[in-house]
Amino acid sequence: MKKLIIIALALVSLQAIAQEGKKEKFNKGERADKMMNLSAEDIATNQTKKMTLHLDLTESQQKQIQKINLENATKRKEMMAERKARKESGEVKKPTPEERLKMDNARLDYKIAMKAKMKNILNEEQFAKWEKWQMQRDHKGQKGNHGKKRMEKDDKKELEKQKQ
Repeated sequence: MKKLIIIALALVSLQAIAQEGKKEKFNKGERADKMMNLSAEDIATNQTKKMTLHLDLTESQQKQIQKINLENATKRKEMMAERKARKESGEVKKPTPEERLKMDNARLDYKIAMKAKMKNILNEEQFAKWEKWQMQRDHKGQKGNHGKKRMEKDDKKELEKQKQ
């Protein structure tokens, strides 16, 4: 009987610990709050540095991409502030199918424009790498780490083909 009670307590405590870990790991609200505390310039600089490391950008490319990232960060911060204000005022409502379609079209138009800008700034190799990176980011929630590992394997295979 004592063994059953001890086992039950152990299972309950393990379950509680596991739940805490999930909350900390996937709490998007905290991330959004941290982003709100950063300035648009800081966000743009951080993103540009990440891109420089990933794509091996030149100085002129960094300046052009910094400008684009600053515009995007400013727009995102405005949208986040607007959404927060609506949420606090209680005006939050589900978009109608027409509004959702309009938002999707706007998002896709933005992606197309961003792709065109990046194609003008980056060379062919950098652009191909950037496209893969964007696809990986788009499918991040769906694939998890398996997609990342698969992308790394594909990159290695591509490098081997280029060497031959």
